[in-house]
Amino acid sequence: MTRTHSPAPADLARQTLGHLLLLNPNTSRLTTRRMLRAARQGPGAGLTITARTAAFGTALITDDAALRTAEEAVLDIAALPLDPPPDAVVVAAFGDPGLDRLRSRFSCPVIGLAEASMTEAAAGDRRFAVATTTPLLAEAIRRSAVHYGFGALLTSVRTTKDDPDRLMEDPPALQAALYREVDRAVNEDGAEAVVVGGGPLVSVARWLSREFSVPVIEPVPAAIRAVLRALG
Repeated sequence: MTRTHSPAPADLARQTLGHLLLLNPNTSRLTTRRMLRAARQGPGAGLTITARTAAFGTALITDDAALRTAEEAVLDIAALPLDPPPDAVVVAAFGDPGLDRLRSRFSCPVIGLAEASMTEAAAGDRRFAVATTTPLLAEAIRRSAVHYGFGALLTSVRTTKDDPDRLMEDPPALQAALYREVDRAVNEDGAEAVVVGGGPLVSVARWLSREFSVPVIEPVPAAIRAVLRALG
């Protein structure tokens, strides 16, 4: 008699929870790998996650022009054949480029990093701040908070002072600079939670989440949790 083996629990979880497509709107494959690794940890372990990287644009989205280009880049990815079709999509940049337009193209849930992380930060009408490395996008972040219904709860957008590209190449300096801004958001602005605003900041966001007594929201895991809620 042939003995059959039941699938392992992890295999059952993957079969049950579905396929997530993570879209990186910048051109950095290193950032894609880092975000993919973060997405697959914790609750994301129950999903089959694949990722695609923008074919054009910038390696780091630092201003409104780059954000507009990133929107076209994610729409370009979405126009490609997707096999298998995703059960959910994450737009993995904090500006949520192309989010509304992608929702009109896909029948599945489409989640943005800013929307997901702000939703978590504002839970229970909690006052929150955003700390990021892109001062030229501060106003866009404020607009996003208003767009998602959290404008009255946003205490501040704290930005580091050094060139974003140079900071990304110097992890200790990046950690120190963002730590200062999170600390100011909490102790000077009265934030009860802080969002680390940026997909490429995934590694330092994890470190910062262990350094403060208030919640420090990591955008990629927040987006994964939003996906799981949407998939039920």
